[in-house]
Amino acid sequence: MSGFVSFVSSGPGDPELLTLKAVDRLKHADAVLFDDLSSGPILSHTRAGADLVGVGKRAGRASPKQDHVSRLLVDYAATGVRVVRLKSGDAGLFGRLEEEITALRAAGIGYEIVPGVTSACAAAAAAGIPLTRRLTARRVQFVTGHDVTGHLPDDIDLDALADPHATTVVYMGRRTFPALAGALVARGLPRETPALLAEGVTTEAQCLTLGTVGGLAEALAESTSPAPALILYGPLAEEAADA
Repeated sequence: MSGFVSFVSSGPGDPELLTLKAVDRLKHADAVLFDDLSSGPILSHTRAGADLVGVGKRAGRASPKQDHVSRLLVDYAATGVRVVRLKSGDAGLFGRLEEEITALRAAGIGYEIVPGVTSACAAAAAAGIPLTRRLTARRVQFVTGHDVTGHLPDDIDLDALADPHATTVVYMGRRTFPALAGALVARGLPRETPALLAEGVTTEAQCLTLGTVGGLAEALAESTSPAPALILYGPLAEEAADA
């Protein structure tokens, strides 16, 4: 009999942000395949004897290929055990969830998705700002900063991303934000648009850097930091800068 896979969202790193359902699934799992950012204290909720397998992918580091991760999920579940695929943030946001679901469906294995706190919401909370505002930010947009090659996607909607009345969150954009910022300014987004660089959100390494789109682009062009980060820009970051 096939087992069952729970895609569990671990949140941005603080174990106190786990949902009750996430903790329950971790406690009852026979095997946990976890991302790098979902390790540490979060894994303390697993039961003794569970297989813990690191399958995280980080930019600039040797990482498991996606087809290998999907194959591991299928192989574990095929033995009839309860598997947790522990993903950082919310599993449905830029977490390669679709490929793993496709592999399970092809193998006839059941699954569920346990949602969680995405790093965008955690970063805004850490900065003490909302993601929306009634008059100046009625829309929030999440975008990935790189494609499968590690470069800025060439098919992103730059006109939408240059909307000064939207809150925009760029995931995995540390290396590509200088190029993105240049394209946005060319589309009319002011260089002085407030921006927030959020690193290691909710962890001991958390660092929030306030500035502007232009200034942040210049800083990141010189940065060699490997720390996970995301970038927020738009009218809401201005509140954080004024706080």
